[in-house]
Amino acid sequence: MGVFTQIRRDFVFFKAIIRFARRLRPLADDSSITAADLVEGWADKTPDKEALVFEDRSYTYADYNAEGNRWAHWARARGLAKGDVVALLMENRPEYLFASLGFAKIGVTVALINTNLTAHALAHSINIAGAKLLVLGAEMAAHYESAKDLLDPPLTVWAEGGVLSGAENVNAALPGLPVAPLGREAREGLTGEDVCFFIYTSGTTGLPKAARFSHLRMQSGSALFSLAADAKASDRVYVCLPLYHSAGGVAAPGIALFAGGTIVLARKFSATSFWEDCARHSVTVFQYIGELCRYLLNTDPHPDEQAHNIRICMGNGLRPEVWGPFQARFNIPHILEFYGATEGNVMLFNLDGFPGAVGRIPWFAKKVYERIKFVKFDIEDEAPMRGADGFCMECGPGEVGEAIGRITDEPGEGFEGYGDRKADEKKILTDVFAPGDRYFRTGDLMRMGEKGYVYFIDRIGDTFRWKGENVATSEVAEALSIFEGITEANVYGVHVPGAAGRAGMAALVASPGLDIDALGAHIKAELATYARPLFLRLLPEMEITGTFKHRKVDLKKEGFDPTAISDPMYFFDDIAGAYVPLDAELYEKISSGSLKL
Repeated sequence: MGVFTQIRRDFVFFKAIIRFARRLRPLADDSSITAADLVEGWADKTPDKEALVFEDRSYTYADYNAEGNRWAHWARARGLAKGDVVALLMENRPEYLFASLGFAKIGVTVALINTNLTAHALAHSINIAGAKLLVLGAEMAAHYESAKDLLDPPLTVWAEGGVLSGAENVNAALPGLPVAPLGREAREGLTGEDVCFFIYTSGTTGLPKAARFSHLRMQSGSALFSLAADAKASDRVYVCLPLYHSAGGVAAPGIALFAGGTIVLARKFSATSFWEDCARHSVTVFQYIGELCRYLLNTDPHPDEQAHNIRICMGNGLRPEVWGPFQARFNIPHILEFYGATEGNVMLFNLDGFPGAVGRIPWFAKKVYERIKFVKFDIEDEAPMRGADGFCMECGPGEVGEAIGRITDEPGEGFEGYGDRKADEKKILTDVFAPGDRYFRTGDLMRMGEKGYVYFIDRIGDTFRWKGENVATSEVAEALSIFEGITEANVYGVHVPGAAGRAGMAALVASPGLDIDALGAHIKAELATYARPLFLRLLPEMEITGTFKHRKVDLKKEGFDPTAISDPMYFFDDIAGAYVPLDAELYEKISSGSLKL
């Protein structure tokens, strides 16, 4: 990197830090702040400004606030008040945002339920929230039916968007209610520390957990993302991620709401209509997560893919091998990758757009990021390493370790935890560098490189050990993904009887006619011996979470048994020096130990 290029990057970062400091401090100092203040403030200042666009519908800030007031009056009429919980199960549409605003106005906590869940997982999510009633999008009726007998206690259901048997009709009740605001007494005693949302973890490693998300966190999160994007009132932010997730429900709309801009809401992400939507609605900002950018890159050329006004996209999970091709093909001026977790206190921004990094801690901002540390980690024990004095050890430059964040009483530096307080204990590390200190565990392995750029390595539990070496699944997946014909690669470790550690396995989605021999040669050239996947599995499609992250738990459990798996599988034969089909006979030799690995 040239000297002048680095100076420019430093300047971009420094300006953003100053911007953050000026705008975030007032939020932290005001204990009365609520999530409702964002919309209410703009409804007072710019009532006629377009706030929300959805398909062929448009709403001003005055409209947005008025609809929120209707929902607040409706909730009060149902006897709901500060501290009560309402479960919201609905696909993306304006009513989702209106209901959330209305509940926030009176201090009612909203449990944002994942629309992909059914049966036991859905019932679990509603039960742990302690909801008093359920607002149900009519399109979610079948999901609800699969879970209703498991709800404890049973809930009163109010349907929105259609008439459902056994449910009250919220659409019939709302039109007759006032659009005037409730008096301030409606939120008496409500502070920024009160819980605005329960936002759920994805459940990729078990049943979902409900993370507590306060009004202050909603406001400060919106501010952070808006300031990072240097958003203006003229910006139009495309929101195609699910509103039940912190990325789609907080970060993306928050970019617009904090700046007084416009939310362009899509019912769901569609790779085929993405660029058409962006061009038609003059989108200037969009948010990505997980594999969304790869899906767009794998689509056929679209006439609108460069006929847009996008100035920046921001998100997390953009793979290094996708970054450059994505930016070049779609003419994206700036990509801003960040790192964060719904419930966590570790937030990093790659403000200057350095490809591949999830954030940066430059020398001139070390004081700002002083509470974030990277500690040495034992892969086999899945725990931070401790020295002779019993304390954790910080990583040196280039070393891989777990990212942790010190928990203090300062606004934004705490850990709000989960609805089930027992789940908090697993995420808190104590006696880290001094007796009694406490740090939030991200569960993510990272490495800080040159100039303070931080790189995501792997989730703890995904990294595995083979032949005495640690294998980062993300790095193996990156090497596989650049091979022609492979559209998705999901890497994990599997247990082999009699072998120490776990052997590498890759589930691949590939175009027809994938050249396995050429792939084997590519893997040998790109990866060290211990990192090469011993097993390959070809899938027709990859199972993902609602936020475009690969699921691995079931793949790990299924392993490589061809008698239980119908997908084509291959094994790397050392003698042949190539991948060969994995059949029952070969599987028996591997499992019995007669074929040494």
